[in-house]
Amino acid sequence: MTAVTAGVARTASQLRGLVGQLHRRLRQVDHAGVLTPSQTAVLSELYRNGPATQANLAGSQQVRQQSMAAVLGALEQLGHIRRERDLGDGRRMLISLTEQGEQTMSGLRRHREEWLANALATEFTTEERQTLDAALPLLERIAALRADHPTTRRR
Repeated sequence: MTAVTAGVARTASQLRGLVGQLHRRLRQVDHAGVLTPSQTAVLSELYRNGPATQANLAGSQQVRQQSMAAVLGALEQLGHIRRERDLGDGRRMLISLTEQGEQTMSGLRRHREEWLANALATEFTTEERQTLDAALPLLERIAALRADHPTTRRR
């Protein structure tokens, strides 16, 4: 594996910090206090990946199953999720979005994207937007890397 230089480490630190700031800013834009960040994260997971078990959701969100049970109970009461027996394994319950949950997530995503598009249109020049656009494939490559396997790919 290639040694990490001080410059690469600095870039990684800045990128991590900026991605975190942007993530927090987008969370501020959306649910206006209706949903907790944990509830929004679970709805987002189901919206992106489809039905899942409580154990899968707890694992992906890195919380205990008891904590996930509380989040799911609140989302169920709000009408955003439903639980159904897994047709392939009747012992398991699958959690999925209801129509209301789908609409909530569509609205959230649309609201975030509108805020971001407006910020790009009003705060950045055409050249700056082109630079951001050119960087998107690189950011996608980083996002696709698995956190539990160190990369050994060299360029």
